[in-house]
Amino acid sequence: MFKRIIAVGILVSFIACSSIKTADGEHGKPGEITTQSRMNGEDDANGIGGEDVKSTVIGVDFGTIDKKESEVSPSAMKTIVSYLAADALAGRDTGSEGIDKAATYISDYLKTNGVGPYYCTYRDVFDVNGKEAFNVIGLLQGIDPVLQDEYVIIGAHYDHIGKGKQVGDDVIANGANDNAAGTAAVMEMAKYFAKVKRNKRSIVFVLFAAEEKGLLGSKHLATAMKEADRDVYAMLNFEMIGVPLVGKNYSAYVTGYHKSNLAEKMNTYASASLVGYLPQAKEYQLFSRSDNYPFYTAFNVPAQTFCTFDFTNFDYYHHVDDEIDKLDFNHMASFVNAYLPAIEKVVNSAPNEIKLND
Repeated sequence: MFKRIIAVGILVSFIACSSIKTADGEHGKPGEITTQSRMNGEDDANGIGGEDVKSTVIGVDFGTIDKKESEVSPSAMKTIVSYLAADALAGRDTGSEGIDKAATYISDYLKTNGVGPYYCTYRDVFDVNGKEAFNVIGLLQGIDPVLQDEYVIIGAHYDHIGKGKQVGDDVIANGANDNAAGTAAVMEMAKYFAKVKRNKRSIVFVLFAAEEKGLLGSKHLATAMKEADRDVYAMLNFEMIGVPLVGKNYSAYVTGYHKSNLAEKMNTYASASLVGYLPQAKEYQLFSRSDNYPFYTAFNVPAQTFCTFDFTNFDYYHHVDDEIDKLDFNHMASFVNAYLPAIEKVVNSAPNEIKLND
């Protein structure tokens, strides 16, 4: 997370996808979206979605889903983080066997919960100094015929540094808070949106690789989406949300707070003080130190990172003791449950409602 600064303080055929192979299947060309990835909002002959889509145009009530059925539980968050931050994954370093296992786990989770791949496979492969790296990307096609060609990106990095400074017999930097916590949040958000099936805009769920190598995974995807002329509406990134803020009147801060109206709108949508301003975020230039930044530079749209690490409430950044016993899973579940309704309103907001400030 925030790598350098903290150290100092649409439709393609399956045939077209068969040309490039990866470890878990077939990989499309940058920017191509597969037929399979439209499973949750398939186009009919008129270009409008199927049975669940026909009554969901702008201004029509989506109906309701039982709140308890869609709530994220502490145990669900703990299950995901426990797998990703286990010693068996050896700190999820780029190019390692451990991060390959993590990618398979995330891909299987997305598939099981009805989120199709963005490409022909969930893996978006790129090179990092001769090693194969891969973002894991899912897509939920928008259900609104007007807004479905706009994209909201919801992301977090799932890689970590592998090994850290030895403490006792331990050298594995498990990265529970950085950033298995943010990864779990995005995975649970994907599950929620796939279940409720009422996103007007298309949502791209991305778990980024090689963030710890200099935001390489997010740079790779932002470049590919730009070259494919995707219409990105906003990008919401999640970093180190494993412990609560202390003594703040908001539950998370957002980097680049004053660059857009995103924080203001989300607080309005939630009728609560969800998002706040942390002066240190500006002081340490955190806006440009996480995976939101390549999308801001490529698309000039609101692209910001949400975080609950404020330099005082967690002592284990890039430390071998960044393990699951340091996290507050009740807080994490409450965080996701509080943010999901506001994020859903971002996804379904009127055209140009979320925008950069002048």
